[in-house]
This record gives sequence, structure tokens and C-alpha cells, in this order.
Amino acid sequence: MKAAQIIEPNEPLRINDVEKSNPQGNQVLVRVRSTGVCHSDLHLWEGGYDTGDGFMKVTDRGVKFPVTPGHEIVGTIEECGSSVQGVDVGDLVLVYPWIGCEVCPTCKKGDTNLCEAPKSLGVFQNGGYAESVLVPDYKFVAKIDGLDPDAAASLACSGLTAYTAIKKALANDPENILIVGAGGLGLMGVQIAKALTNSNIICADLDDQKLDSAKQLGATHIVNTKQHDAITKIMSICNEKGVDSIVDFVNAPPTVKMDLSLIRKRGNIILVGLFGGAVEIPLVSIPLKAITIQGAYTGNYNDMVELIKLAQDGVINPIVSKRYSLDDANQALEDLKNRKIIGRAVINP
Repeated sequence: MKAAQIIEPNEPLRINDVEKSNPQGNQVLVRVRSTGVCHSDLHLWEGGYDTGDGFMKVTDRGVKFPVTPGHEIVGTIEECGSSVQGVDVGDLVLVYPWIGCEVCPTCKKGDTNLCEAPKSLGVFQNGGYAESVLVPDYKFVAKIDGLDPDAAASLACSGLTAYTAIKKALANDPENILIVGAGGLGLMGVQIAKALTNSNIICADLDDQKLDSAKQLGATHIVNTKQHDAITKIMSICNEKGVDSIVDFVNAPPTVKMDLSLIRKRGNIILVGLFGGAVEIPLVSIPLKAITIQGAYTGNYNDMVELIKLAQDGVINPIVSKRYSLDDANQALEDLKNRKIIGRAVINP
């Protein structure tokens, strides 16, 4: 079968013929119909992350090249191992890619996405930039009857990440919630926030076209942060009290500085994006304002099932703006890197 593989960082992905695995035991083989193109794929391709005081290589985290990227995978079950239950050949499924070691306390609680020895598909194991993918256990697939495969792919990562982040943002019952970034994650976050809360939803971004999309999807206010008075505008929306909860889907030094200037006393900042860099924090403001700063990294399998139900009920509608063939995987990553994609892009092998 064909697979687009990262042979080494910053080099073009190579389309290779690789051996198709035969599933054994609990394993299932999924014929890929759609694979989301994610910023995490971009970081994998670039070989790591900017930490602000250096470069963290993905190989230091256990990634081994060559690897087939792609962790937002929708497909039909092609073959089942002998012990598989509850799913059958031909079922349309979304693959949960955030697989852990299965033996640590975190995995035993079901939070395999937070395992310290991750085995995630498309990162530490071959993923969905391929015609088929081997899923280690049938418990990591979920049926998605009635959903469009292209749109559903994002529910495994960008949608799941947004869902988890918004749930954390709602823990303090916010009157106002600020969503920073109106890319694929941010636009999904707007939809989820609209579905889960009656809060004012403020969306901030540098791009008017993306902000218009956020408005159409349910943002009550939009603010272009290129404007010199952006912070003043956001404060006025909040009656000069500041924002109760901020979800930063960019998580870059300028956006985090903005977050800290806008957060209300007892406020909640959720950092999501992997842009990188570093920022100085006025430490005294954290206890004086009793603010919470936390990260959000995808979600667990049950979160994904909840999100699928929201999509099946028509509450959220993932936006797919571009589609690529497997042969065009390099172009897909270049377009993402150059900010040419609004919403989500998918590869159809």
C-alpha cells in the first residue's frame, strides 16, 4: 500500500510502498478515507518545537523516523483480528489516536492521552497518511454513522482538543469567554462554546476573514488584534472587569501577554497552541488575582464519543476547506505552514 512518510525532518515526505499489516487479536485494519492535516503534523515534519530557550526535538520524545504522520483518521474497517468485538468489516469509524502504555495509573483511568510513555498513532506509530492503518485495539475506534468522513476526521484531535479546552474554560461559570485564534481549533471552539454555554463569546485573531467565520459560527463579538485598541475593545465588552476565561489556541508570546493583561480576578487561562516561545510572567499577579493557568492536550476516548454525539446531533459542524490526494501531502503541509487554510484540510488517500 502507499504511504506518505517523513524520512527526516524538513525534507519532503516520500510516497513509499509499505507492507500492509494483517490484524491479530484485538487489532483492526482501517482503510483510510480521510486524514486531517494538523499543526502537530507540521511540528513532526519540522522535527520539534521552539521552547523559547532552545529546540525540543521530537526524537528526544521517542519519535523514530521514518514515520507515517496523520492522527485524525476516518475510514472503514477492512479486516478484524480474531478477538475483535462490537465492530465489523465495513463499519465507518473514527480512530482515537492518543494511545498510551495501557499499564500506568493514568492509562488505567482512561486518560491515555496524558500517558508519559505515549504510543500515539501518526506520531510514535504509523498513522493515516496512508491507504490503510493498523489500530492496536478495537477499543480505539468509534462508529460515526451519519457523519461526513472528511468533517469527522478533525474530531479526533482539533475538535477533541477544543472540546476539552472549552470544558475547562467553563469550570468557573464565565460571563465572558475569550477565544484567541480563529483557525481550525478556534472555530471549533466557538461552536462548542455556543453549544455548551450562554456566555458572551469573544473571538480574537489577526485575520478578518477568519473572524467573519467565527461570527457566523456563533461568536458574539470579534476583535482584530492588529488594531491598536484591541485590548481596550475587549475590556469594554467585559464592562472593564476583564475576561473570566481565556482559551488561547495560539499560545505564542504576544497572545499570552495579551491574555495576562485581560484576565479577570479569579480568572482561568487555558493554553492550547504549540506555537512555542517564552514569556515573562509577573508572578505576584497570579496569587493577587488568584488566577489559574493550565494546559489542555486533546482529550480521552470518552470525550471523543461525547463530541461525536454533538456532531451527530448537528450541534457542531467541522469546517473542511481543502482536500488533497496522498500524493499532494507535501503541498498540504506547506499550505498549512503558510496560513493558506481556513478551517481544516484533509488528505483523501
